[in-house]
Amino acid sequence: MIRKILKTNENWGQLIARLTLGLVLFPHGAQKMLGLFGGYGYTATMDALTNQMQLPSIIAFLVIIIEFFGAIFLILGFATRVWSLAILFLFMGIIFTAQFEHGFFMNWFGAQKGEGYEYSLLIIGLAITGVINGAGKLSVDNQILKILKQQIR
Repeated sequence: MIRKILKTNENWGQLIARLTLGLVLFPHGAQKMLGLFGGYGYTATMDALTNQMQLPSIIAFLVIIIEFFGAIFLILGFATRVWSLAILFLFMGIIFTAQFEHGFFMNWFGAQKGEGYEYSLLIIGLAITGVINGAGKLSVDNQILKILKQQIR
């Protein structure tokens, strides 16, 4: 089972997709977890997600964990399929709970009450590549697989 999760298509394209997803998502997770990049930090984000958005505490907690640790682990290429799947479900949830009613386009000019779902679709597309192909080149997943193969011999 672990081998199936860690197995990857070792190509440069998947490395680029994984790094793009991790690097784009990291600032959002760091805002929520640490208060970096103008964010509010863990406590205030939990408060906003549970009180303002009415999300259950466990869902609010998972949003923060997935965006922060998922981005870090994607950058490293560790458990890429697992984190990509988590991000896929997270952003599907974001679309249906907060963005769908605002249409496709992001709110570039402040003309609508919320954001559309185009950004989330890009995140989902990149996450799907991680679920299907794994981490790509230069990943912790590949290093773990090499160690496991050596132990079997």
